[in-house]
Amino acid sequence: MKKVIYILFLVVLFTSCKKFLEVEPQLQVDQDQAIINAGSATTAANGLFNLLASNGYYGSNFLALSYLSAGDIQWSGSQADPNEITKHLTSATNGYVQSAWTAIYRTISQANYIIDKVPGVADPQFSTALRNQYLGEAYFVRALAYFDLARGWGGVQLILRPTNTSSDNSDIPRSSLADTYAQVLKDLNAAETLVPAVVNRNRVSLRTVQALKARFYLYQKNWALAEQFATLVIGDNANYSLVTTYSAFFANNVASTNESILELAYTTSNTNNHSNWWLPPALGGRREWSPNDALVAQLNNPAIGGNRNALIARTAPPGNLWYGRLYYRNPLGTDPAYLIRVSELYLIRSEARAYQGNFTGATADLNAVRSRAGLSASTASTLAEILLALENERQLEFAFEGDRWFNLVRTDRAQTVLALPDKHLYLFPIPYNETLVDPQLGGANRNPGY
Repeated sequence: MKKVIYILFLVVLFTSCKKFLEVEPQLQVDQDQAIINAGSATTAANGLFNLLASNGYYGSNFLALSYLSAGDIQWSGSQADPNEITKHLTSATNGYVQSAWTAIYRTISQANYIIDKVPGVADPQFSTALRNQYLGEAYFVRALAYFDLARGWGGVQLILRPTNTSSDNSDIPRSSLADTYAQVLKDLNAAETLVPAVVNRNRVSLRTVQALKARFYLYQKNWALAEQFATLVIGDNANYSLVTTYSAFFANNVASTNESILELAYTTSNTNNHSNWWLPPALGGRREWSPNDALVAQLNNPAIGGNRNALIARTAPPGNLWYGRLYYRNPLGTDPAYLIRVSELYLIRSEARAYQGNFTGATADLNAVRSRAGLSASTASTLAEILLALENERQLEFAFEGDRWFNLVRTDRAQTVLALPDKHLYLFPIPYNETLVDPQLGGANRNPGY
């Protein structure tokens, strides 16, 4: 029997409905398919982005945890798992939690494999530039994955080597939140020295790394560095800019506009599940999550939503049902997933400037985003007013991009805004099946309250 190199960190069996969660089977690569030359390295790098784009991760379920937790999106289906999330009753057996956790660790495992194997490839066709690109992308994706784990689950197990056998990477304790974030920064620093400067909105370039660094430093409350890295991206206005009007980054089947710093591309053979959940049956979807009445009212108010009402539409009478149309393309599932946009960098820099006392600069950045949305300039002039204005702006600017929940948790506003009974809900539960098979995740190592 051939020796098998397992890319999946842990085989997880759970009973959630597969058609709703798009759970993929265990991914394996045998020795005949290992990274041994330029071609197989390219295949592995492409596979890394397929995992990042999978329906367990940015193709649906990880973002759904944020959508459904943030109070703006209602669930109108029959499945128990998403209904739990909208009510802040998420259990450790929730299938969305398990699916997202598994998908993120699978992505990390693939990144580890590339980081371990690519440096040793001896192939005259494998240029130094391409080798560095694949390594840099692997470090970046691993950084993003641990960043997502940190903001979703807190400090986690840091798996930094390939899982070649079932005994590899066993008995690893959970790291602290600080150590988890430290690993994110270490990987981003490595990526920054390796990836190319040339723009590629579907892969990783220098500005992609710098944009994620700006987000990272915002979460760390390192305002000076958050501003510095946001400025590096905003200042490259030949390649990155706010496109006008708001819908110009997604409408009319456009892709990879100057607005996008990183978006994941999908095809008919590699689809995502967003439109399936957002669109009504008449357009081929299920409309099992939709904007609630409050969000619809905000988006349709010209003084609040501006031209961002392009994000929603209404079915014909007698249904008259509002639905989200950020993801709408035909064939279904071929819409990009938007991971980092230029508008986020403006709002990051605005907040960073506000905390440093530069209220004029802060409102200038806030108003750049508002102006693009067809809104008048904000009258916010104090720190508290600017922070609230930024919170409200993010709510509508990224209404269907999974930002609001993590932003409210980051600013410790989730309990107040969403009337949460307890702050243990700021973190998702460690999946129950993981706690059963790994003592380092069970017992007292579980997230509190679950």
